[in-house]
Amino acid sequence: MKVTNEKTEEHQVFLTIEMETAEMEESREDSYRRLVKKVDVPGFRKGKAPRVILERHVGQESLLSDTVDVLVPEAYEKALKEQDIEPIAQPQIEVVQTDPIIFKAVVPLKPVVKPGDYHSIRLDPEPVEVTEDNINDVIEQLRHQHATWEPVERAVDFGDMVVLEVDSNVEGEPFINQKGAQYQVTRDSPAPAPGFAEQLVGMGKSEEKEFKLQFPEDYSRGELAGKEASFKVLVTEVKRENLPELTDEFVREVNPDFKTAGELRERVSTDLTTRAEEMAKRNFEERVIEAVADISEMEFPPILVEVEVDRALDRNLRFMQQSGLGMEEYLKSMNKTEEELREEMRPAARKRVSQSLVLGKIAEEEKVEVSGAEIDAEIEEMTGSATENRDELKKALNTPQARESIEQTLVTRKTVQRLVEIAQGSKKTDTIQKEEEK
Repeated sequence: MKVTNEKTEEHQVFLTIEMETAEMEESREDSYRRLVKKVDVPGFRKGKAPRVILERHVGQESLLSDTVDVLVPEAYEKALKEQDIEPIAQPQIEVVQTDPIIFKAVVPLKPVVKPGDYHSIRLDPEPVEVTEDNINDVIEQLRHQHATWEPVERAVDFGDMVVLEVDSNVEGEPFINQKGAQYQVTRDSPAPAPGFAEQLVGMGKSEEKEFKLQFPEDYSRGELAGKEASFKVLVTEVKRENLPELTDEFVREVNPDFKTAGELRERVSTDLTTRAEEMAKRNFEERVIEAVADISEMEFPPILVEVEVDRALDRNLRFMQQSGLGMEEYLKSMNKTEEELREEMRPAARKRVSQSLVLGKIAEEEKVEVSGAEIDAEIEEMTGSATENRDELKKALNTPQARESIEQTLVTRKTVQRLVEIAQGSKKTDTIQKEEEK
């Protein structure tokens, strides 16, 4: 066997492997011995047909195909040992010749990660602030949610609810055709088409109107992007919104646990503060991780990015399936091919891979560990809110594979927390660093 190491590129080794004639013959003989025990050859007991007869019966191509299937993986493993190569994933193999066998293998190598001086990173979290305007906005949303609608005898205005008969098409294809459709006239609404709401303003009850609207090239529904829609609408009813007053009675309607508007405002303020703090915490963690990744050096093969893209697509597909959509419909709605979508997702996937690798390396350097008790506690936390099948869920999470996944999640969480402490320059972190310097 001859192995040629052609080059190393993008942290991948490109090998060409050529089999010797003697190796081919030996492997063919092995293939014959395997096949002759499985194939019924007329006139011979199973396993007793000579090789020339078997080849004539099944065809030389079948024997050669079995030889390739067995010999290529064996030769690949030998080539790795000969070249002292340690792969991280399965190779891309292309058989370029079968007699004798010559094949090419692209071997992805294990990532190399060199973290930068992450102990010197210092960042400040963004301050959390909940204003009176924020609280008022939430209370206004609650008022709108509990509003009533009253028919009026006047022209349509923004904020109204209208009942319509709609007949429309997009470049000759049926679009929205409905009677009794209720539509809230909201300024700059993109649905059912940009400018639709504006066309209704000023119309009166029983008034009919025809108009055309152009979908923008970057419209969210890809199958409509850049096309023209024709509409014919009839307004059958106009309603205005009646907002409830912010009284104690309204507050009790929103939540019986509250007695006064002051209690409602206090709860809204608390909830907004909690959400803002959680968001600020996540944003700060992301900033720290990005800062560490930016000063680190790493090399990894493209296959890791492709695997991450596959995971993202799989997550999207599961989400779409819940809505009754498949990948084909999703791509059509995006007006993209699968490869165009993958290309669009690669930068974010590469970023996630880089951050994951550097966090893994730092976890090693910081000797971050997770105990069995911590894994047990996490499983309890994960199953604590389950109302049914709790025992089955707990059993599934206690399999070796699931516990290993949970352990990795906790290691990552602890590593991020360690980096956050470093970035904030906590006294504990500075003391540890001084001890390490000594």
